[in-house]
Amino acid sequence: MTSDYSDNHNTRILVADDDPRLMDALVRLLRNAGFDVTGANGGRAALHLLEVRRFDLVMLDLRMPEVSGFDVMDTLASGDHDSAVIVVSGEASFGTVSRALRRGAQDYIKKPFDPDELLTTVHNVLNKRFLEKSHADVQYRLQKSEELHRYIVNSSPDIVFMLDEDGHLCFVNSKVESMLGYRADEVIGRHFRDIVDEQDANRSSYVLKDPGISADNPRTFEVRLKTRGSRRANRHFEITAFPIDHDNWSFLPGGSRHSSYSRARFYGTARDVTERKEAEAFINFQAYHDLLTRLPNRSLFRDRLNLAIAQARRNKQQLAVMFLDLDRFKLVNDTLGHAMGDQLLQAVTQRLESCLRRGDTLSRFGGDEFTLLLPAINGSDDAKLIAKKLIKALKPPFQLGEHEVFVGVSIGIALYPGGGQSLDQLIQNADIAMYHVKARGKDGYSFFTDSMSTDTANRLSLERDLRQALERDELVVHYQPQVSALTGEVVGLEALVRWQHPERGLLFPGEFLQVAEETRLIAELSEKVLAIACKQMNVWLAEGHGNLRLAVNLSPMQVEHPRFVQDLMRQLERHRFPAKHLEIEITENVIMSDLEQISRKLLELSAHGVRIAIDDFGTGYSSLNYLHRLPIHTLKVDQSFVRGIRQGDDGACIVNAIIAMAHGLKLDIVAEGVETDAQLAYLRQLGCHQVQGFFYGRPLPADIISQQLLDRRRMTAAV
Repeated sequence: MTSDYSDNHNTRILVADDDPRLMDALVRLLRNAGFDVTGANGGRAALHLLEVRRFDLVMLDLRMPEVSGFDVMDTLASGDHDSAVIVVSGEASFGTVSRALRRGAQDYIKKPFDPDELLTTVHNVLNKRFLEKSHADVQYRLQKSEELHRYIVNSSPDIVFMLDEDGHLCFVNSKVESMLGYRADEVIGRHFRDIVDEQDANRSSYVLKDPGISADNPRTFEVRLKTRGSRRANRHFEITAFPIDHDNWSFLPGGSRHSSYSRARFYGTARDVTERKEAEAFINFQAYHDLLTRLPNRSLFRDRLNLAIAQARRNKQQLAVMFLDLDRFKLVNDTLGHAMGDQLLQAVTQRLESCLRRGDTLSRFGGDEFTLLLPAINGSDDAKLIAKKLIKALKPPFQLGEHEVFVGVSIGIALYPGGGQSLDQLIQNADIAMYHVKARGKDGYSFFTDSMSTDTANRLSLERDLRQALERDELVVHYQPQVSALTGEVVGLEALVRWQHPERGLLFPGEFLQVAEETRLIAELSEKVLAIACKQMNVWLAEGHGNLRLAVNLSPMQVEHPRFVQDLMRQLERHRFPAKHLEIEITENVIMSDLEQISRKLLELSAHGVRIAIDDFGTGYSSLNYLHRLPIHTLKVDQSFVRGIRQGDDGACIVNAIIAMAHGLKLDIVAEGVETDAQLAYLRQLGCHQVQGFFYGRPLPADIISQQLLDRRRMTAAV
C-alpha cells in the first residue's frame, strides 16, 4: 500500500455547474491533467449521475437552480457514497464557507480560480481521501487481530510511543525520524518534555497525571513538538494517550512482557495535524481577509470598528472612518485587463499601508473601494494629516509591466461621535462624503457634514428617476445651430440632451449628467441621444440639407472605454448615418488623461470619416503638443473667452491667440456663446469660421429647427 495518491487515470471526478462555459472549462482542465471527468449541467443532473456511477471526487457550484450544491452534499451524506467534495463557487462569505464545510466539503475554491491552485487542491483532497480510507482500513484490521496491531505499531503513519511512570520515553517507532528528524535511539530514555514545545510542556504533564485517565477513557490533546535543528518549524500533533493495562501485555510490539517495555506505564500515538491546523487557519483567514490584498475584509473591519466605538465611548475619545475610492481604476482594469488591475490593487495596498499608524485598520471593502479606521485620534487634524498622506502616496505613477499608469483616490471622512455614533452610520456617512469629493472633481478628501445627507437623498431620488427616464423615453434632444460667420448659413447642429421630467419639468444637462456619470448610466443615455439625433439628422439630409453636420458631446467615460470606437461605429451603422456628417466633441482633459490610447482611438475614427472637435479649448491643459499629433479638425473657443470680447478684458486677447493658432494649424474654428453684433463683427474680422450662441438661437426642439431650415432655404431661393 502506497502512502501517496498518484493514479489520475483511475480517478473519477464529477463536475457540477449550471454555467456550461465554466463547467466545460473545468472539465477540460481536469482531463488535461489525466483525470476521468464527467460534467453535469446543474444539481439535478449531478444527482442522476451519482445514482448510476461511483465518483471519487465531486466538484460543486453552490448556487444552482432547482437543486443547489448544498442539496447535492445532503444527498451524498445521507446515501451510500464515499465521494470527497470540493466547492467551486463565487460565494465567499464566512457563513457560506462555514456551511459548506459543515456539510462535508473537504475544501472551498473561490471563483474565478487559478488553474494551478485548483489542481493542487484536487491532488491534496484526493491524497487526504486516500490516506483517510487507508487509515480507516488499518484501524479496522487493528481491532481484528493482535498481529495486525503489532504491524500498525511499527508501520503506522503516526508516531507511536511509550512512557514510563516518570515520563521518560521507553519506546518510539521509526516515524519519529521522518516527522521530527530524530532517530529512535536518540530519544529513548529522554523525558518527553525534551521534544515538547515549552509552552505546552506543563499542560502535557498535567494531562498524564489526570486520575481519570484509563484504558477505557484515554486523553486526547494537541501539542507542538520540536523538530531537530532550527531549519524545520515545530509541528502540531494530536496526542492520544492512556495507561497500559498490565494484565494484557500481549498487544505490545515484540510479544508479551518484553523486557524493554517492562517499565512502560503509558501508551499513545502522535498524529501530525499540522496541515489541518494550517487549513483551519487559512479558512479563518479567508473568512476575515481579502485574499488578493491580504487586507481585512468588511466583516473584520466591522468587528474592529465596533470594538473601537465601544472603547471611544468608554474613554470619551474620537475616531475616524475613511471611505476610499480609487479614481481611474476602472480605466486601467478595462484597458489592461483584470490581471493588471489585480496587480494595481496590490501595489496601491502597499502604498496605503505605508501611511498608517500602528493600530489603524485598512480594509478592502470591495472592488476598488477601501475603508480605514483611525482609532483614538485627537481630532479632525489627525484625520486630515492621514488623508493628505494617502493622496500623496498615490500620486507617483505605478509601473505595471511595460505600462505606466496613474490613479488617484477620493476620500470621505466621518468622525465619531459628530459624524455618526453607530457602525453603520459612520461607514455610510464616510461613503456620502466620498461621493461629494467625486462630484467636485475627484482626488481629494472631505469631512461628512449633516447637509450632505440631504444632498445624498436628492441624488438617490434623481438616480431613481433617471433610470425610469431611460426606460420611459423621457429624454429629448434640442439642437443649436452652428452658423457660418461670413454667410449666415447653418452648417452644423449641436445635439444637446434635455430631460422632460414628469414632475420637475424640463431639466438641463447640468442637473443630471453628473449623476449619470457617477452611476455609469452615461453610456446608455448617450446611446439614446445619438439614436434620436441620427434619426432626425437623416431626415434633414434627406430633405436636401446635405451640408449639415451633427455635433455631439462625449463624456470621458465613453471615450476611455476600450471598445469606444467599435461601439460608436456600430451605432452609426445601425442608424445608417454617414460618418462624414458626424463631429464628436471632447475636452482637452480627456485627451491628456491618456494621450497614447486616445490618439489611437481618434486616428481610427478619423479614418472612418468622423470629424474631431476640441470642446472648451483653452480651459484645460492647453498643451499645443497634441494638436499636431492628432487628427483634430475643429477648435471650439469657450464662451467665457467670447464673453470677454464684450467686456473688453483679457478674454479678447485669448480669442485672438486661439484663432491665430488655428489658422496656422489649418483648423476650423467655432466660437461658442456669441450673443451680440459686436462679438460677431469682431470674430468675423479675426477670420473665425463659425459661430454658435443665442445671437442665432437657443437650443430648440427638432420641429422648430426644421421650420428655421425651411425658412432659410426659401430666403436663399428668393435672393
